[in-house]
Amino acid sequence: MRKLVMNDLRMGVFVVALGVFAGLLVPAQKAFAQFEEPQIRKIDQSERDRFEQRFENIKWTGQGLYNPTVIDRIPTMELRSRIQAVFGDPTQKIEQLFGKKNYRPGKAIQFEYWFVVDGEMPLMVLDLDGPFENGLVYVGASQFIDRMPQVKRTFTKMLMEEGLEFAPYSDYFFSPEREQWYEVRYDGVDFTREALKKAPVFR
Repeated sequence: MRKLVMNDLRMGVFVVALGVFAGLLVPAQKAFAQFEEPQIRKIDQSERDRFEQRFENIKWTGQGLYNPTVIDRIPTMELRSRIQAVFGDPTQKIEQLFGKKNYRPGKAIQFEYWFVVDGEMPLMVLDLDGPFENGLVYVGASQFIDRMPQVKRTFTKMLMEEGLEFAPYSDYFFSPEREQWYEVRYDGVDFTREALKKAPVFR
């Protein structure tokens, strides 16, 4: 009988210890996941409708995405080239917005990149004032605020990778303050913003 009781006690201790270990393991796994680099996938132009439908009820915020990094001091014209090199063409530019309901050039942007991070977190990256500013504008879903600083660090690391070659691009931008259309370009040699004599024609 005594031997049976001792065996039961040992089994009880083992079960309790196992439960404690499992309880410690879950937070540890979560903590480890926070140090893993997030997977950032760009949304192509053909995926815009699905993205908007999936995240139509998201509460957007920039909180957690504005901890200063090196790219915040880099001209947007250069960053546009770096993003082109890493992710390819923007999800949308002013050409894609032209003709849409409530379209107004003064409210439009030079470029927007939409992303899904780790298969669940929406992220948008866009210009602030076309070729006249530094840095970028970031917005993400409020429910993922705690993960946003790591997302921005990873995004910055990708754009600032050593040896990254700038990629050519050509965009249009309308500045309401200047009442002027511009063509913003990088041709592989020079960054330029050319004031246009008339508005571009979008088809």
